[in-house]
Amino acid sequence: MSSAAPANGAPPAAPSLPPLLDRLRAQPKLPLIIGAATLVAAAAAFSLWNRGPDYKVLYTNVSDRDGGAIIASLQQMNVPYKFADGGGAILIAGDKVPEVRLKLAAQGLPKAGGVGFELMDNQKFGTSQFAEQVNYQRALEGELARSIESIGTVEAARVHLALPKPSLFVREQKKPSASVVLTLARGRSIDEGQVSAIVHMISSSVPELDPKSVTVVDQRGNLLSAANSGARGLDVSQLKYVQEIEQGYIRRIETILQPILGANNVRAQVAADIDFSVVEHTDEKYRPNQTPGQAAMRSQQSSESSQHGGLPPGGVPGALTNQPPVNPTAPITAPKPPAAPGTPGAATNGAANASTAGSTVSTSAPTGPGSSRKDVTTNYELDRSIRHVQQGAGAIKRLSVAVVVNYKDAADGAGKTATRALTPVEIEQIRNLAKEAMGYSQDRGDSLNVVNSAFAADREAPAAEVPFWRDRENIELGKTIGQYLLIAFLALFAWFAVLRPLLRKHLAPPPAPVVEAAPQEATGEPAKEEEPKISPEEALRQREALRQKADMEYAHHLADQDPKLVAMLIQHWMNANDQ
Repeated sequence: MSSAAPANGAPPAAPSLPPLLDRLRAQPKLPLIIGAATLVAAAAAFSLWNRGPDYKVLYTNVSDRDGGAIIASLQQMNVPYKFADGGGAILIAGDKVPEVRLKLAAQGLPKAGGVGFELMDNQKFGTSQFAEQVNYQRALEGELARSIESIGTVEAARVHLALPKPSLFVREQKKPSASVVLTLARGRSIDEGQVSAIVHMISSSVPELDPKSVTVVDQRGNLLSAANSGARGLDVSQLKYVQEIEQGYIRRIETILQPILGANNVRAQVAADIDFSVVEHTDEKYRPNQTPGQAAMRSQQSSESSQHGGLPPGGVPGALTNQPPVNPTAPITAPKPPAAPGTPGAATNGAANASTAGSTVSTSAPTGPGSSRKDVTTNYELDRSIRHVQQGAGAIKRLSVAVVVNYKDAADGAGKTATRALTPVEIEQIRNLAKEAMGYSQDRGDSLNVVNSAFAADREAPAAEVPFWRDRENIELGKTIGQYLLIAFLALFAWFAVLRPLLRKHLAPPPAPVVEAAPQEATGEPAKEEEPKISPEEALRQREALRQKADMEYAHHLADQDPKLVAMLIQHWMNANDQ
């Protein structure tokens, strides 16, 4: 601050120190406020100066090869970096993270330990078929690994494919298989649904790959795909399904009984017997033959034969019949021909119809020297029923339900509330409601048991009161209050023992001038003070003289105590005069 020079060319008057001291005396808290603000500003400036840039994570859990390439790129770009978490994370300045990631991505970093179909972009001329097949398999494995790593719980993945060579012979054809190694994130786990999704994704990406031929293993060597291949009889999903079924029945029973009995007066438990077996049943039945007239005819075959002019066998049985025949002679008159079949003169035994499937009827009619034969075979359709039943898993075989009902509150004759047991009619109503809620089936073998009893919680003795000095909440409250009291005591001690004496020492007013008392009269009576009769201008000059004298005495006193402050003040005045 510089003062204006007077018009007569005299040197400018230096700012007087007493007005500043008067201001400080008028506001004793101002130095404390200024000192505290200065201390806070100094601490903030030191913190900002000492603190480096705000580092944020660039990449985590990168491989050694990718980490070395990233560090080399950061050094070329002159980007400061540091490591965290034992070298598992690379940190750079927070405002440069997006830009550096884009630049590293343009360089293909990080490579994530594998390559995808970009491997096929730089195929050289003259590459053999074997090399092309290997590159294709590597690219497919890399793409599948990237797809698996996109799952939140998976930190890294490796995929191994076993692709057999194609063959023209069916007997020599082999199916492909796959193996997956998952590295899960720290503190995360993968459920069977996600494992099943990974298995089906890989089987859908490789031609003719059966989901059962895919093996999934985590970084600890645990086999995760056992449940999908059916190696275990009962998995977690089945147990979860049983719990959901039981909890569903419990909620249904309690929901329908709580409006009648109260929210805390009924408890139910359900045990469900679930059948997880998959059954396929084929039944083929043949019913007995029906009445011939009502059955459907499938086929009918008839044959008829006749023989004429033959002599019936004759002669004397024995050796004489073995004689050779005599010479034939032509008869003078021809024998009468036999009658045609079906004429009145023909002797027939009748034709028999088949009454059953596959029956055969033969008819022969001797007509003298001739004979006839008729065979009829009829086949009927047989009744047959074929039934193919496939029963899915998860069917309920049996339910066992237990319901406990609390006593009912009722008013006695004196008007007091008391508990009483439920009547048999009320228990029967509760049983019927529970049966309807659970879907009771006697054929299935369900069981329901309803018990009316007083709950033990109603007869519990009151807990013993803990003294207030032993109560945990009171102890914690006392500790908190003690901490605040200790801080307040330290603050008061610092104020009264340190700060206040310093302020009094530096801001103490100069000692007032000593005025000698007027001499007393001999009589011992105090002399009467006579008020001087001076003009206002004279009084103003006297006050100004006294103030200047006090200022000079304080300046001498301050120069003796703190010469440096006086030297700085004089230097400030000199600089102001130079200006």
